[in-house]
Amino acid sequence: MPSSSRPPRKRFGQHFLHERHVLAKIVDALAPAKDDFIVEIGPGEGALTAPLLEKVAKLEAIELDRDLASDLAAKFPPFRLTVHCADALEFDFARFPGGMRLVGNLPYNVSTPLLFHLARYAPQVRDMHFMLQLEVVERMVAAPSTPAYGRLSVSLQARFQMKKLFNVSRGAFRPPPKVESAVVRMEPLAWQLPIDEDLLRKAFSARRKTLRNALPGVDFEAAGIDPKLRPENLSPEDYARLSMSSVL
Repeated sequence: MPSSSRPPRKRFGQHFLHERHVLAKIVDALAPAKDDFIVEIGPGEGALTAPLLEKVAKLEAIELDRDLASDLAAKFPPFRLTVHCADALEFDFARFPGGMRLVGNLPYNVSTPLLFHLARYAPQVRDMHFMLQLEVVERMVAAPSTPAYGRLSVSLQARFQMKKLFNVSRGAFRPPPKVESAVVRMEPLAWQLPIDEDLLRKAFSARRKTLRNALPGVDFEAAGIDPKLRPENLSPEDYARLSMSSVL
C-alpha cells in the first residue's frame, strides 16, 4: 500500500507538503546541480524527493518513520536514493562530505532543537533550505531590539547569513497545520562568530533584566558593552565579544 493511504502520525509532527507549485519553488530556490551532494531531512512521502531526483544524480534522505523510510527505499532505486532511517536530532552529519546541501520540511514539533543541532555542522555545509513554522523563521532572521529576537536569532546569525524566501499557506499541507509556514535559506558565514551558548542561554532566560543583572561576573567594560542594555539589544557581534571576555 502506498504511504499516502495512512494518516500522518502526530507523534512525528507529520504534515506532508503536497502543493506542486510550492515544491517547484523550493527546488528553484535550491537550484541543484547534477553532482551536488544533497541531504533531505524528513522526506515523508517523497513529494520533494521526486523533483530533486530529477535534478541530481543521487540523494541522501533521513527519515525517522520506519514505514515511510521503507516506502521510499522501495519507490526509488538504491543507486539514486539512500534512505537513513534515523532521528535527525541525533544524526551525525559529519559522516557526509564537506559542501553538502541540506533541505527539507522540518518537523515543527522539534524544529528549534533541530536547528541548534544542525548549526554545529555549519563549517561542513554549503547551504540549508528549510520549510519551518513562520514564527520560527521570523525568530531566525529577527534584528536586535525586536520582539522576535532571541537566543535562536543570535546563535544562528553568528554562523549563517539567513534570508526568508517565501511564505507557505496551511492548505499546502496534509493535514493543514495550525500555523503558517515559510521557507528560509541559510548560508554559512566565512567567519563564524565565537558564541558561548551557556552565556547566551543565561542572557535570554532573563531578557527583561539589564545585562549587569542578567550576566553577573561578565566584564562588560572589556567587551565595550553598556551593562545597562538588555540582552535583546545586543547583536551577534556583541555576544561574540562578551563570549571572549566573560568569566562566568
